[in-house]
Amino acid sequence: IHFCRQERFRQKIVFIEDYDIAVSRRLVQGVDVWLNTPRRLLEASGTSGMKVNFNGGLNLSILDGWWHEAYSHDAGWAIGKEEKYTNQEYQDSIESNAIYDLLEKEIVPLFYERGQDLIPYNWISMIKSAMKKLSPLFNSNRMVCEYTENFYLPAAKRYSKIISNNMQDVKNLAKWKHYIRTNWSEIYVENVEAETSHPLPVMSKLEVRATVDLKKLSPNDVKVQIYYGMLNPEGEIENSNTIDMMLLEQKDGKYIYSGNIICDYSGQNGYSVRIIPFHEDLINPMDMGMVKWV
Repeated sequence: IHFCRQERFRQKIVFIEDYDIAVSRRLVQGVDVWLNTPRRLLEASGTSGMKVNFNGGLNLSILDGWWHEAYSHDAGWAIGKEEKYTNQEYQDSIESNAIYDLLEKEIVPLFYERGQDLIPYNWISMIKSAMKKLSPLFNSNRMVCEYTENFYLPAAKRYSKIISNNMQDVKNLAKWKHYIRTNWSEIYVENVEAETSHPLPVMSKLEVRATVDLKKLSPNDVKVQIYYGMLNPEGEIENSNTIDMMLLEQKDGKYIYSGNIICDYSGQNGYSVRIIPFHEDLINPMDMGMVKWV
Protein backbone atom coordinates (compact mmCIF):
# COMPACT_ATOMS: atom_id res chain seq x y z
CA ILE A 1 0.00 0.00 0.00
CA HIS A 2 1.52 3.32 -1.01
CA PHE A 3 -0.09 6.33 0.61
CA CYS A 4 0.21 9.30 -1.72
CA ARG A 5 -1.00 12.87 -1.33
CA GLN A 6 -1.78 13.39 -5.01
CA GLU A 7 -5.50 13.31 -5.64
CA ARG A 8 -5.11 11.33 -8.85
CA PHE A 9 -3.70 8.36 -6.93
CA ARG A 10 -6.49 8.12 -4.38
CA GLN A 11 -8.88 5.16 -4.37
CA LYS A 12 -6.81 3.28 -6.90
CA ILE A 13 -6.04 -0.44 -6.91
CA VAL A 14 -3.51 -1.74 -9.40
CA PHE A 15 -3.26 -5.41 -10.38
CA ILE A 16 0.24 -6.25 -11.57
CA GLU A 17 0.52 -9.13 -14.02
CA ASP A 18 3.59 -11.36 -14.57
CA TYR A 19 4.96 -10.70 -11.10
CA ASP A 20 8.65 -11.68 -10.97
CA ILE A 21 11.93 -10.72 -9.28
CA ALA A 22 12.37 -7.60 -11.39
CA VAL A 23 8.88 -6.34 -10.55
CA SER A 24 9.40 -7.27 -6.90
CA ARG A 25 12.54 -5.14 -6.77
CA ARG A 26 10.56 -2.12 -7.94
CA LEU A 27 7.73 -2.77 -5.50
CA VAL A 28 9.80 -3.23 -2.35
CA GLN A 29 11.80 -0.11 -3.18
CA GLY A 30 8.71 2.06 -3.55
CA VAL A 31 6.24 0.69 -1.01
CA ASP A 32 5.46 2.16 2.42
CA VAL A 33 3.31 -0.65 3.84
CA TRP A 34 3.47 -4.28 2.70
CA LEU A 35 0.10 -5.99 3.17
CA ASN A 36 0.10 -9.79 3.59
CA THR A 37 -3.25 -11.52 4.13
CA PRO A 38 -3.10 -15.32 3.84
CA ARG A 39 -5.38 -17.38 6.03
CA ARG A 40 -3.41 -18.38 9.11
CA LEU A 41 -1.36 -21.59 8.84
CA LEU A 42 -1.31 -21.37 5.02
CA GLU A 43 1.63 -18.95 4.71
CA ALA A 44 4.75 -20.83 3.59
CA SER A 45 7.30 -18.24 4.68
CA GLY A 46 6.91 -14.60 3.71
CA THR A 47 10.24 -13.69 2.12
CA SER A 48 8.70 -10.72 0.28
CA GLY A 49 7.92 -9.11 3.63
CA MET A 50 11.50 -9.68 4.77
CA LYS A 51 12.84 -7.82 1.73
CA VAL A 52 10.59 -4.85 2.46
CA ASN A 53 12.43 -4.10 5.72
CA PHE A 54 15.72 -3.55 3.91
CA ASN A 55 14.02 -0.98 1.69
CA GLY A 56 12.44 1.09 4.43
CA GLY A 57 8.95 -0.40 4.22
CA LEU A 58 6.78 -1.66 7.07
CA ASN A 59 4.74 -4.86 7.29
CA LEU A 60 1.02 -5.22 7.94
CA SER A 61 0.38 -8.95 8.08
CA ILE A 62 -1.50 -11.90 9.47
CA LEU A 63 0.47 -13.56 12.28
CA ASP A 64 1.67 -16.45 10.14
CA GLY A 65 4.88 -17.49 8.41
CA TRP A 66 7.86 -15.31 9.33
CA TRP A 67 5.66 -12.56 10.80
CA HIS A 68 4.49 -14.90 13.54
CA GLU A 69 8.09 -14.99 14.73
CA ALA A 70 9.17 -11.49 13.72
CA TYR A 71 6.26 -9.24 14.73
CA SER A 72 7.03 -6.46 17.18
CA HIS A 73 4.63 -3.62 18.01
CA ASP A 74 7.25 -0.98 17.17
CA ALA A 75 8.30 -2.58 13.86
CA GLY A 76 5.01 -3.12 12.03
CA TRP A 77 1.41 -4.18 12.52
CA ALA A 78 -0.32 -7.52 13.13
CA ILE A 79 -3.78 -8.43 11.85
CA GLY A 80 -5.60 -10.29 14.61
CA LYS A 81 -4.16 -12.11 17.60
CA GLU A 82 -3.69 -15.66 16.28
CA GLU A 83 -7.37 -16.47 16.70
CA LYS A 84 -8.65 -19.74 15.27
CA TYR A 85 -11.88 -19.88 13.26
CA THR A 86 -13.99 -22.72 11.94
CA ASN A 87 -16.05 -20.42 9.70
CA GLN A 88 -13.82 -18.92 6.99
CA GLU A 89 -16.36 -16.31 5.89
CA TYR A 90 -16.62 -15.07 9.46
CA GLN A 91 -12.81 -15.09 9.71
CA ASP A 92 -12.50 -13.01 6.54
CA SER A 93 -15.03 -10.51 7.87
CA ILE A 94 -13.30 -10.11 11.23
CA GLU A 95 -9.80 -9.80 9.77
CA SER A 96 -10.80 -7.41 6.96
CA ASN A 97 -12.39 -5.13 9.56
CA ALA A 98 -9.20 -5.39 11.61
CA ILE A 99 -7.22 -4.19 8.59
CA TYR A 100 -9.51 -1.17 8.12
CA ASP A 101 -9.29 -0.35 11.83
CA LEU A 102 -5.49 -0.42 11.74
CA LEU A 103 -5.38 1.72 8.62
CA GLU A 104 -7.85 4.28 9.95
CA LYS A 105 -6.71 4.53 13.56
CA GLU A 106 -2.97 3.81 13.45
CA ILE A 107 -1.25 3.52 10.07
CA VAL A 108 -2.68 6.45 8.09
CA PRO A 109 -2.54 8.94 11.02
CA LEU A 110 1.06 7.93 11.74
CA PHE A 111 2.06 8.30 8.09
CA TYR A 112 0.60 11.79 7.79
CA GLU A 113 1.82 12.99 11.18
CA ARG A 114 4.48 15.46 10.07
CA GLY A 115 6.74 18.00 11.72
CA GLN A 116 7.03 21.58 10.57
CA ASP A 117 9.57 20.38 7.99
CA LEU A 118 6.94 17.89 6.69
CA ILE A 119 9.07 14.89 7.78
CA PRO A 120 7.15 11.99 9.46
CA TYR A 121 9.56 11.45 12.35
CA ASN A 122 7.53 8.78 14.19
CA TRP A 123 7.05 6.84 10.96
CA ILE A 124 10.79 6.98 10.29
CA SER A 125 11.44 5.86 13.86
CA MET A 126 9.34 2.74 13.23
CA ILE A 127 11.24 2.07 10.00
CA LYS A 128 14.55 2.30 11.88
CA SER A 129 13.21 -0.01 14.59
CA ALA A 130 12.15 -2.60 11.97
CA MET A 131 15.55 -2.44 10.27
CA LYS A 132 17.39 -2.75 13.59
CA LYS A 133 15.29 -5.57 15.03
CA LEU A 134 14.30 -7.63 12.01
CA SER A 135 16.85 -7.22 9.22
CA PRO A 136 19.77 -8.88 11.07
CA LEU A 137 17.62 -11.94 11.83
CA PHE A 138 15.48 -12.39 8.72
CA ASN A 139 17.83 -12.49 5.77
CA SER A 140 19.42 -14.94 3.32
CA ASN A 141 22.79 -14.95 5.09
CA ARG A 142 21.26 -16.25 8.29
CA MET A 143 19.15 -18.78 6.36
CA VAL A 144 22.10 -20.23 4.42
CA CYS A 145 24.28 -20.40 7.54
CA GLU A 146 21.61 -22.18 9.58
CA TYR A 147 20.74 -24.59 6.75
CA THR A 148 24.43 -25.40 6.35
CA GLU A 149 25.10 -25.88 10.07
CA ASN A 150 21.85 -27.63 10.99
CA PHE A 151 21.15 -29.70 7.87
CA TYR A 152 23.75 -29.80 5.09
CA LEU A 153 26.84 -30.54 7.21
CA PRO A 154 25.05 -33.12 9.43
CA ALA A 155 23.67 -34.77 6.27
CA ALA A 156 27.15 -34.94 4.74
CA LYS A 157 28.53 -36.38 7.98
CA ARG A 158 25.74 -38.93 8.14
CA TYR A 159 26.33 -39.94 4.52
CA SER A 160 30.02 -40.55 5.20
CA LYS A 161 29.11 -42.68 8.20
CA ILE A 162 26.48 -44.86 6.56
CA ILE A 163 28.55 -45.71 3.45
CA SER A 164 31.55 -46.81 5.53
CA ASN A 165 32.20 -50.42 6.48
CA ASN A 166 30.13 -51.76 3.59
CA MET A 167 27.08 -49.85 4.90
CA GLN A 168 26.94 -51.97 8.02
CA ASP A 169 25.33 -49.17 10.07
CA VAL A 170 22.48 -48.93 7.59
CA LYS A 171 21.93 -52.68 7.67
CA ASN A 172 21.88 -52.64 11.47
CA LEU A 173 19.43 -49.74 11.51
CA ALA A 174 17.10 -51.47 9.04
CA LYS A 175 17.17 -54.63 11.16
CA TRP A 176 16.45 -52.59 14.31
CA LYS A 177 13.51 -50.78 12.64
CA HIS A 178 11.97 -54.09 11.62
CA TYR A 179 12.31 -55.40 15.16
CA ILE A 180 10.71 -52.26 16.63
CA ARG A 181 7.78 -52.31 14.20
CA THR A 182 7.18 -56.00 14.92
CA ASN A 183 6.96 -55.48 18.70
CA TRP A 184 5.68 -51.92 18.99
CA SER A 185 2.00 -52.79 19.40
CA GLU A 186 2.69 -54.79 22.56
CA ILE A 187 4.32 -52.06 24.65
CA TYR A 188 2.27 -49.66 26.78
CA VAL A 189 2.32 -47.15 29.62
CA GLU A 190 0.73 -48.99 32.50
CA ASN A 191 0.44 -46.22 35.06
CA VAL A 192 1.27 -42.52 35.58
CA GLU A 193 1.50 -40.85 38.99
CA ALA A 194 1.88 -37.19 39.99
CA GLU A 195 0.72 -35.08 42.92
CA THR A 196 -1.79 -32.75 41.25
CA SER A 197 -4.45 -32.57 43.98
CA HIS A 198 -3.57 -28.95 44.83
CA PRO A 199 -2.31 -25.88 42.91
CA LEU A 200 1.45 -25.54 42.50
CA PRO A 201 3.43 -22.28 42.89
CA VAL A 202 5.08 -20.87 39.77
CA MET A 203 8.65 -22.22 39.27
CA SER A 204 8.00 -25.24 41.49
CA LYS A 205 8.59 -28.81 40.30
CA LEU A 206 6.07 -31.51 39.62
CA GLU A 207 7.50 -35.03 39.69
CA VAL A 208 5.85 -37.45 37.29
CA ARG A 209 6.41 -41.21 37.54
CA ALA A 210 5.43 -43.73 34.90
CA THR A 211 5.36 -47.51 34.89
CA VAL A 212 6.10 -48.87 31.42
CA ASP A 213 5.85 -52.38 30.03
CA LEU A 214 8.29 -52.72 27.12
CA LYS A 215 7.70 -56.43 26.50
CA LYS A 216 10.51 -57.57 24.15
CA LEU A 217 12.03 -54.11 23.77
CA SER A 218 14.76 -52.76 26.03
CA PRO A 219 15.10 -49.27 27.60
CA ASN A 220 17.82 -48.57 25.02
CA ASP A 221 15.25 -48.91 22.24
CA VAL A 222 12.97 -46.12 23.45
CA LYS A 223 12.65 -42.77 25.11
CA VAL A 224 9.92 -42.20 27.67
CA GLN A 225 8.91 -38.55 27.74
CA ILE A 226 6.64 -36.10 29.53
CA TYR A 227 4.65 -34.03 27.06
CA TYR A 228 3.32 -30.87 28.72
CA GLY A 229 2.24 -27.25 28.27
CA MET A 230 -0.49 -24.64 28.80
CA LEU A 231 -4.08 -25.67 28.09
CA ASN A 232 -6.26 -23.75 25.65
CA PRO A 233 -10.01 -23.23 26.27
CA GLU A 234 -10.70 -26.59 24.59
CA GLY A 235 -8.43 -28.37 27.10
CA GLU A 236 -5.70 -29.08 24.53
CA ILE A 237 -2.00 -28.57 25.15
CA GLU A 238 -0.54 -25.65 23.18
CA ASN A 239 3.10 -24.65 22.69
CA SER A 240 4.12 -28.03 24.05
CA ASN A 241 7.43 -29.04 25.61
CA THR A 242 8.93 -32.48 26.19
CA ILE A 243 11.24 -33.85 28.86
CA ASP A 244 13.03 -37.18 28.70
CA MET A 245 12.27 -39.26 31.77
CA MET A 246 15.02 -41.14 33.64
CA LEU A 247 14.89 -44.88 34.26
CA LEU A 248 14.78 -45.48 38.01
CA GLU A 249 14.40 -49.22 38.34
CA GLN A 250 13.03 -52.44 36.90
CA LYS A 251 10.31 -54.07 38.95
CA ASP A 252 8.30 -57.19 38.17
CA GLY A 253 9.33 -57.03 34.54
CA LYS A 254 8.19 -53.39 34.26
CA TYR A 255 10.28 -50.22 34.12
CA ILE A 256 9.78 -47.23 36.42
CA TYR A 257 10.61 -43.82 34.93
CA SER A 258 10.66 -40.38 36.56
CA GLY A 259 10.83 -36.78 35.36
CA ASN A 260 10.21 -33.28 36.68
CA ILE A 261 8.10 -30.55 35.08
CA ILE A 262 9.12 -26.99 35.93
CA CYS A 263 5.94 -24.96 36.44
CA ASP A 264 6.98 -21.94 34.37
CA TYR A 265 3.56 -20.35 33.87
CA SER A 266 0.50 -19.78 35.99
CA GLY A 267 -2.90 -20.97 34.83
CA GLN A 268 -4.19 -24.30 33.59
CA ASN A 269 -1.44 -26.70 32.51
CA GLY A 270 -1.62 -30.27 31.29
CA TYR A 271 0.70 -33.20 30.72
CA SER A 272 0.83 -36.69 29.34
CA VAL A 273 3.43 -39.44 28.99
CA ARG A 274 4.53 -41.00 25.73
CA ILE A 275 7.03 -43.53 24.38
CA ILE A 276 8.95 -43.00 21.13
CA PRO A 277 11.52 -45.25 19.43
CA PHE A 278 15.15 -44.25 19.91
CA HIS A 279 18.28 -45.12 17.98
CA GLU A 280 21.39 -42.99 17.62
CA ASP A 281 21.26 -43.33 13.82
CA LEU A 282 17.68 -42.09 13.41
CA ILE A 283 17.60 -38.87 11.41
CA ASN A 284 14.83 -37.46 13.59
CA PRO A 285 13.21 -38.67 16.85
CA MET A 286 9.93 -38.98 14.90
CA ASP A 287 11.58 -40.65 11.89
CA MET A 288 9.52 -43.81 12.27
CA GLY A 289 6.21 -42.05 12.85
CA MET A 290 5.48 -44.13 15.94
CA VAL A 291 4.32 -42.81 19.31
CA LYS A 292 2.74 -44.72 22.18
CA TRP A 293 0.60 -42.51 24.44
CA VAL A 294 -0.83 -43.22 27.85
